[in-house]
Amino acid sequence: MRIDFTIIEVNDLNSKREFIELPVRLYQKMKNWIRPLDSDIEKVFDPKQNKMFTHGECIRWILQDRNKQTIGRIAAFIDHKTKDLNDQPTGGLGFFECINNKDAAFALFDTCKNWLKDKQIEAMDGPINFGERHQWWGLHVDGDHKPVYCMPYHFKYYQDFFDSYGFQVYFKQYTYRTKFAVESLSEIIKWKAKRLLNNNEYQIIHFNKKNSDKLIKDFVHVYNEAWVKEIPGIEGISEQQTQDLFKTLKPIMHEKLMWFAYHKKEPIGFFIMIPDLNELLQHINGKMNLYAKLRFIYYKHLQKNKNALGLIFGVIPEFQKRGIEAAMIYEFSKSGFDSSFPFLNLEMNWIGDFNPRMSHLMDHIGAKIYKTHYTYRKLFDETKEFKRSVIIK
Repeated sequence: MRIDFTIIEVNDLNSKREFIELPVRLYQKMKNWIRPLDSDIEKVFDPKQNKMFTHGECIRWILQDRNKQTIGRIAAFIDHKTKDLNDQPTGGLGFFECINNKDAAFALFDTCKNWLKDKQIEAMDGPINFGERHQWWGLHVDGDHKPVYCMPYHFKYYQDFFDSYGFQVYFKQYTYRTKFAVESLSEIIKWKAKRLLNNNEYQIIHFNKKNSDKLIKDFVHVYNEAWVKEIPGIEGISEQQTQDLFKTLKPIMHEKLMWFAYHKKEPIGFFIMIPDLNELLQHINGKMNLYAKLRFIYYKHLQKNKNALGLIFGVIPEFQKRGIEAAMIYEFSKSGFDSSFPFLNLEMNWIGDFNPRMSHLMDHIGAKIYKTHYTYRKLFDETKEFKRSVIIK
């Protein structure tokens, strides 16, 4: 049955509230959905908090029926730094939520497509984020488990909406899960780690707040060498941006969740993990108020058997395939023997199928695919050849 729709741009307090509250109504009976912090969503669309606005533009809408009930939402955006890295200028859509009505979903998709086409864009990826890839990226299609912090959980019927509209899978994203224990590692990982650690030229250390300034500089160096040069669309990071990031992480930081690798005292790799804050957020209904802060103190200091979230892994290209990753994994896995170490499980915040090296590594640390997301791409000219994401060799 066709519903009369009205598209409304989000530009006032009422439309912003509807944008935030729609998922709360949609998912109220879904036990594994966790309401994100309202502030985490809103800062994506705030030019004062999101640096993407310095070289990009973004717009969002809600969809209402004839009774002025909000039944859908979506955002569209363009990153002018990266839009031309593809065969065609490519923008994005994200934060899609909708009732189970294909006409409503297509009305939202059409709104994004038309806005992008007016700006000479020829394709759109989605659902993705107007920001970093480790947040709000991909359509959740498999593994009915709770999402990790700042990642989406979706209804199964969304996949049919994307497929029917003509989106195609650009790449698949796998979330792996394992336990913090050396016993989880394969013998080849242990062998590679011990071989490397027996070489005095290499050193693996965990984060130390007393030495944070140096470690932040080392992070910047490795990130820009390992990620920016290898993966199209990844922007470089500055030391000030990293200082701000680590300042944000400080309240939840655990030193043995952040590891660095060195060769002849020069930084060559890192593995950054954080506590999965969704274990806390599931109890606080999207607001960081006094109750939430008390829950956080309990979570941080008293709750055991917490989950850690593998945020980012990087090794400078010339040191890849030497066992650096194995050595860092071996060292942090030994933390599980410490009775004061409060973490039991590790979830890797998605590894793309364009990165078979990392997927192979997951097999060797005893990690299994726990959840799957898809990043889709829609070519506006469907006569053009669709190409999947390039595989990292």
